Amino acid sequence: MNDKLPMTLIAQIDDVAVFQTAAFFADDIVATDANLNVIPSANQPSYGELNLGLHVNDNAAVVLGNRMRLLAAINEQVVNVSPDNKQCSGIKHLHWVNQIHGKQIHDIDATALSMQPLAADAMVSQQDDVGLAIMTADCVPIVLYQPATGKIAAIHAGWQGLACGVIQATAERFGSGGKVMAWIGVCISQNNYEVGCDVRDKLRKGCLENQLLTTADMAKFNQRYVINSADDININSNARYLHKTVAKPSNCATVGADKVKIDLSRLAADQLVSAGILVESQPSNACSYSDSRYYSYRRQTHLQQPATGRMALVIVRSIASPK
Repeated sequence: MNDKLPMTLIAQIDDVAVFQTAAFFADDIVATDANLNVIPSANQPSYGELNLGLHVNDNAAVVLGNRMRLLAAINEQVVNVSPDNKQCSGIKHLHWVNQIHGKQIHDIDATALSMQPLAADAMVSQQDDVGLAIMTADCVPIVLYQPATGKIAAIHAGWQGLACGVIQATAERFGSGGKVMAWIGVCISQNNYEVGCDVRDKLRKGCLENQLLTTADMAKFNQRYVINSADDININSNARYLHKTVAKPSNCATVGADKVKIDLSRLAADQLVSAGILVESQPSNACSYSDSRYYSYRRQTHLQQPATGRMALVIVRSIASPK
């Protein structure tokens, strides 16, 4: 972790670095058992130490201050860990979007800088000295890098984005410029992502109609990405614990024959591979829902909290010059 912010450098290649932020430092969390950390109090907003979301009713001045602190911390890290002992100037701009659970793509290079973030679920850029930040609180964050061209991208992939093809649409922006590499950040685990069968059906339909998976993966959709909740509840201690903490469970917190659990991160990884992208790191073992170092919209809902913050997966590209 960075010594000032709950932030981890998860990848460094060429002049590109990837960072994952969190809600809390690991030392601030006391584990209550082997699998589940202390859950924030019910009926209270959970903004943590580094909320980056302006849309969650937090103090806007605090959030903007957090974004400025994040930019400063990233620049400090980039300079300190520059490859090949080169001097980096850091990044000048950290870009954000208003995420809408679709497949709109914001081309940073083709749009004038604005005070109002554009509505999109992905960003691409080939500029020097920029960073792209994708906010999440359970959804799958992904960043891409093409070494031959220097192009980078950041993607927000909730189940709707995975169904409508946000990964494929972003991959197409890289053209034939050589291999594209991907990193997947912290998101909700399959054990804790329980939904109705209609979500599974919409996901499967979207993957089929938009040709988002290989034929082999599509043929084994249920085996690869879906388990029945009734079959899983007896072995999932995290789910049992959280059910006991919820006074009035939402529909998503109840277990029944019509509920399934979906592996969003595995589905995202397979869609990346289907699009011809090399997945450099498999999804983190951390779960945004069960690990309270991170933000979770689903945990907020189940605990009836009025709000929770947003973390970010960030990819930055700075130009290094010899010392």
